[in-house]
Amino acid sequence: MSATTAPAAAPLTTGDAELLLSAARSAAEAAGAAVSITVLDAGGHLLAFRRDDRAVLISGETSTRKAYTALQLNAPTADLVDAVRPDGPFHTLPTALDRPLLFIAGGLPVHREGRLVGAVGVGGAALEEDHGFAAAAVTALAA
Repeated sequence: MSATTAPAAAPLTTGDAELLLSAARSAAEAAGAAVSITVLDAGGHLLAFRRDDRAVLISGETSTRKAYTALQLNAPTADLVDAVRPDGPFHTLPTALDRPLLFIAGGLPVHREGRLVGAVGVGGAALEEDHGFAAAAVTALAA
């Protein structure tokens, strides 16, 4: 291995995805929230999904779009809200691409050894709560 080539970070496993899902679910249950949770790998492929029986149906779609957006832009979706406002640098991005992007809080990229390896999205509760539940999942994986 040359000095300029960094070793690849281990990809997310299904076990990692289950841990992310479980941690987000536990945080949501503790708050009394019914949510959907999506975990994607670095390629945007579904690794895990769960919708609480009481969660609004659209939360499945929003959790997936939040995860996808966080993955594609390698940023928390909560940090991107201002970027798509009319005067923001990404204001045309949601309509310019034929992709399921969603610029509201609840999606977080997942990093391992400083590398992007996937994303988690939570939908169905208040936006700040969705973000917090996703953050609990990422924190649990890092522990």
